[in-house]
Amino acid sequence: MAVDETAGAVESLSAMSGDAGYMTFPVAPDARVNVRSGPGTGYPIKKVLPYGAWVKIDCQTPGTTVSGPYGTSDIWDCIGNGLYVADAYVKTGSDGYVATHCG
Repeated sequence: MAVDETAGAVESLSAMSGDAGYMTFPVAPDARVNVRSGPGTGYPIKKVLPYGAWVKIDCQTPGTTVSGPYGTSDIWDCIGNGLYVADAYVKTGSDGYVATHCG
């Protein structure tokens, strides 16, 4: 089976295009990710993202440590209007911050 070498490049370009200068990233494809009212598992779930969702990251902040498909991290991504998802479920291509700190 041949490997599509352009897939990574297309994905990287897609991650860079976002609204108002914010980058968008894919959420783990086999997961329905909880969106919370704050940066941690102790905050209420406000909604659940559908399979194959993409999120716009406004800013990032530390919170509860979570393990997911993309590692273990205490980074939480603010996706707008005070809503947060665990970065461990978002394919940013980095183990660290990729957006400004919230606050």
